[in-house]
Amino acid sequence: MKARHYLPLAAFSLALLAGCNSKKEAALTSGIDLANLDTTAIRGTDFYQYACGGWMKNHPLTDEYSQYGSFNELAENNNKQLKELITELAVKEHTPGSVDQKIGDLYNIAMDSVKLNKDGAAPILPMLQKIATMKSSADVMPMMAEMINEGVGSYFGFGVGADEKNSSMNIFQIGQGGIALGEREYYLATDSATQKIREEYKKHIVKMFQLVGDDEATATKKMQDILEIETAIAKASSSKAELRDPEANYHKMTLDEFKKLTPDMDWDTYLNAIGVKGVNELIVGQIAPLQEVNKLIKTMPVEKQIAYLQSRLISNAASYLSDDFRAEAFNFSGKVMSGAKEDRPRWKRAISNIDNVLGEAVGQMYVQKYFPAAAKERMQHLVKNLQTALGERITNLEWMGDSTKQKAIEKLNAFTVKVGYPDKWKDYSTLEIKNDSYWENMVRASQWQLADELSRIGKPVDKDEWLMTPQTVNAYYNPTTNEICFPAGILQPPFFDMNADDAFNYGAIGVVIGHEMTHGFDDQGRQYDKEGNLNDWWTATDAENFKERAQVMVDFFNNIEVLPGLHANGEITLGENIADHGGLKVSYQAFKAATKDAPLPVVDGFTPEQRFFLAYSNVWAANTREEMIRMLTRMDVHSLAQWRVNGALPHIQEWYDAFGITEGDSLYIAPEKRVSIW
Repeated sequence: MKARHYLPLAAFSLALLAGCNSKKEAALTSGIDLANLDTTAIRGTDFYQYACGGWMKNHPLTDEYSQYGSFNELAENNNKQLKELITELAVKEHTPGSVDQKIGDLYNIAMDSVKLNKDGAAPILPMLQKIATMKSSADVMPMMAEMINEGVGSYFGFGVGADEKNSSMNIFQIGQGGIALGEREYYLATDSATQKIREEYKKHIVKMFQLVGDDEATATKKMQDILEIETAIAKASSSKAELRDPEANYHKMTLDEFKKLTPDMDWDTYLNAIGVKGVNELIVGQIAPLQEVNKLIKTMPVEKQIAYLQSRLISNAASYLSDDFRAEAFNFSGKVMSGAKEDRPRWKRAISNIDNVLGEAVGQMYVQKYFPAAAKERMQHLVKNLQTALGERITNLEWMGDSTKQKAIEKLNAFTVKVGYPDKWKDYSTLEIKNDSYWENMVRASQWQLADELSRIGKPVDKDEWLMTPQTVNAYYNPTTNEICFPAGILQPPFFDMNADDAFNYGAIGVVIGHEMTHGFDDQGRQYDKEGNLNDWWTATDAENFKERAQVMVDFFNNIEVLPGLHANGEITLGENIADHGGLKVSYQAFKAATKDAPLPVVDGFTPEQRFFLAYSNVWAANTREEMIRMLTRMDVHSLAQWRVNGALPHIQEWYDAFGITEGDSLYIAPEKRVSIW
């Protein structure tokens, strides 16, 4: 549920090539596309522009995108491959109940605009009407249970995951949620950009209710009620920065204790209705917002709660209804929130949804056709090289004592490494896809996923399970299983190039592997031991040393002005920034070790060391709209692409050495002011 670390937006991780012999090495390319560069830019003033300016010029934003970067480019290619696989199934007859039938039929249903537009709001009208029949606060919890069984959450979030202090066992967990805008500051901040978004959100709610048949006056009243409820929840909710503290968001208690904290919520009825039975203990993430919800359910007039629950249903269903619903959903989430000018084509949305519903079934087809078996072995070898380098760096740390070092090495050696695809696949035999409506199929998929999730309560954690599908263009570290995972989808150019030499592959792929490893030792990951338990294995002195060094990173990023008057958030991006820093340090060390006996030549006027940093920087090439910059700065735990280069490299001495950066350059940071952790 929490504390998993994903690479960015859409992205990363890698594949590998480690130490080829000199004969082989000679035949390899530099991997650097000179067209990506902007050689008119001054390296020491804006290295991001220097390394990526050509790419950005050659890839202007289309109306579909609010941000388009190297990994979006790869994701587009993956999309085309998935489309080929899925449309092939969609034009054939299949055995009823087979995976092929489910994938093909779901695609055809998603693409049937005639039926979708003919049905309009009809698929959700029965539930809307049922919500409207609530008479008192006593009806709210049973109704919420009915809605969650259709995949519609509301006042809070819940899930099943590893007990962070008993990581081998799954436990029911519950925490804050309930706000449609996702981040509390959208309701509370008073800057003009946020106020504008709130005004647009109000208009959006009114339009959505009008689409289901309400007149403007009724819709406006409901909007006001919804804002009242969501703002109250937002005020009580933890901030992004507060959510980064695992200990502060872990409250294990008995169900009876939890009931006493929220006495006006009928948990017995709710849990029984969603299929949770025999739960004596649970973990509560954030207590205050749940107590606020308890108060709201008890005191808020039921007609206001009806409006709130109806809005959750409409919002969840909008993309599976007629085009007017989808258009309004995109108008707000796409245009207003992120600055996109045009919705994704219907086929991309269909593929994305199949990916969500039947991801591993699609993944099986994907890896069979597109994932070379050799990549897996090479990747595992590269990971080993990075592990060795990180181990050496930990051993040589001046600021850490021997006892903490020993435990850090033990944790490093205990990493589980997952590459390409899982050894066993999900069984979708009980999921039914049939030709009634797109939304009804989403309801059944949600029911299937909920049953799958709840079946894990009180059972051992399945450490063979993957948290991403093989076709995903991303990577992750998960602290409770102490695992790093690199799906097949990312194991290809521009992140890994079989034809390029080690300078490129260590700079691109290697850094991403090092990034994921470093997550095990960032401000969150360091709090988990080798078994994945939230357990303090640090001496007090070493912990203090870490915090002091991490604060340098926080302060540095807090001082970055990403737009006039808008600063980066060093607190919420700390983990990712530490991981970028560690990834660079570790991979550079591994790169130098791998090429020690067979140094690489200068290619296209660039030394191998320079090509390492250019390959890293090219990973972050992206164009981003202002609206998206504002949204990411508020919501994303990753720094903006530009600052993953211009903010990361000035803390790396080897970068200064490679490009001759001196005190006269604006990116220069005095050595004593640089971050130095892993």
